[in-house]
Amino acid sequence: MSTGYLIGIDCGSSSAKSVIFATDGRIVGLGQARVAQITDTPRHVERDMPATWRIVASTIRDALADAGLTGTDIAGVGVTAHGDGLFLLDRNKQPLGHGIMSLDSRAYGIHDGWKSEGLLDRMMPVAGQRPYPYSATTLLAWIKRHEPERFASIGIVFFAKDWLRYCLTGKIATDLTEASTAFTDLHSQSYSPDILSALGLSEISAALPPMLDSCALAGTISAEASALTGLAEGTPVSAGLHDVTAAAVGLGQVRPGDMTVTAGTFSINEVLRDHPVIGTEWACRAGYRKGLWNCMAISPASASNLEWMARYVAPDDPEAAARLIEATIAKFATGRTERQIPLYHPYLFGSPFETPATASFLGVQSWHDRADLFRAMIEGTIFNHRHHVEDLLQTGGVRQIGISGGGSRRPEIGQLFADILGRPVMTSPVREAGALGAALTAAVACGLAPSLEGAVDALHMQPRQFEPDAALARYYDAVYGRYLAIARVLEPFWPSLHSDQGDDYPKAEPQHEKLPENLAAEAAPSLAMPGSGKVAPPPSEAATAPTITQTMTAAIAATQAPAVPIGSIPLQH
Repeated sequence: MSTGYLIGIDCGSSSAKSVIFATDGRIVGLGQARVAQITDTPRHVERDMPATWRIVASTIRDALADAGLTGTDIAGVGVTAHGDGLFLLDRNKQPLGHGIMSLDSRAYGIHDGWKSEGLLDRMMPVAGQRPYPYSATTLLAWIKRHEPERFASIGIVFFAKDWLRYCLTGKIATDLTEASTAFTDLHSQSYSPDILSALGLSEISAALPPMLDSCALAGTISAEASALTGLAEGTPVSAGLHDVTAAAVGLGQVRPGDMTVTAGTFSINEVLRDHPVIGTEWACRAGYRKGLWNCMAISPASASNLEWMARYVAPDDPEAAARLIEATIAKFATGRTERQIPLYHPYLFGSPFETPATASFLGVQSWHDRADLFRAMIEGTIFNHRHHVEDLLQTGGVRQIGISGGGSRRPEIGQLFADILGRPVMTSPVREAGALGAALTAAVACGLAPSLEGAVDALHMQPRQFEPDAALARYYDAVYGRYLAIARVLEPFWPSLHSDQGDDYPKAEPQHEKLPENLAAEAAPSLAMPGSGKVAPPPSEAATAPTITQTMTAAIAATQAPAVPIGSIPLQH
């Protein structure tokens, strides 16, 4: 790859970063700032769009100053930001209200109405996923119903990174990874009129922006953006990426069969495929170019659990989670099979199960100490990743597994991932994977690299490899079997453990739009089987749900049977 510097902008749920990279992936400059969330209304989590842009512009200036560079030293710019949600412009291309973040829950009533009418499942064969409560389509349906004047004023439908790129270039566009979170046909990877019609949103079709491959040139830095950021007018800007995909690219995961496991606020697990694979346990979205798909299994049940515990153990120490990980790792020398550790289900904020779940410790004894409980939490979050990884293995073979977040840069944690997953894993020295992924798309857009694969191959990264310890892998197979079986025993009790939501909880709102006949015929109430291209009949609605006693009996039996080792599924060659 030729010489030059690249900027990757990563605007997450709490902060924005602008990172300057050399073309070999080295960080040479960083600017970072907090970005406020607006939570004035219950269940609304929003962002002031102009304020967010001003903050991002300031981080670009700070990054240039940190690197001792000027705008003319920058060859290209790439942008990523928190995915899903909704950022709207009016017909004059001005912000239409606040941007809505993926943490927003106002549209749960719309979502539950769609679910009760079977619409979510009928979307699967066409969209490759069910809309989420925070999906752009669900939020648009909420706005149409509750803010009709705002809905009628929509000129452009954006996602967070599209708004920032528009501020940089003045050009309207989105990219394939972002558009596929809500609006595209799984197979053609183009906008789907059927999806819009089914969800009662046909009138916003004209507001959907042109859709580009992530590495395409989306525009250049405008004179206005140059004055605010210090970047040179005319600097190329790529289309960019959804944040989940950007992080995978930054770790070097760009080829079919590459799996990425990210332990952050969410448990993010994804694998690239060269064909679409539909299943109920994952979303199948578009990859960074046409002809590539990303199967993603996600739940809000990962390292956020460790942060939660740290806040209670040391509320005044912002580094408490890292310190607790260090203290726990110091006791890893004690053989895991020689010391019984409690089980922990990391469902503080959500889980892979449809039933609203709760977190729990099981097997706690009087002699357990804080390090034992924290180790249980670390193991529990990795068990949750394994839950998703096992689902994703149904989509095909795996070439390699990259791990990031959750303390995985420590070799002890990297090894723990390998032992619990029962598979070889690698960790990367990259600190800002999302920003690097965005920057690498800019390398292609400005001509410094021939392709994203080529840009990744030019990086001077030395990932660290971890092989599972055979004895510990067998041990963790049994522990994971108990972990999963107990979760299924507890599942019937979870609803009663949740506090009463009262009248303030969003009620299911019925869907009044009629499903188009062609979509109804293609996707009658049924589910596509992974990789088969066929649909299986739905389970009988008349079937009687198992009693709690039956569930417990079956789960106890499962704990007495050997778990199927995840490593028994061979690596793809």
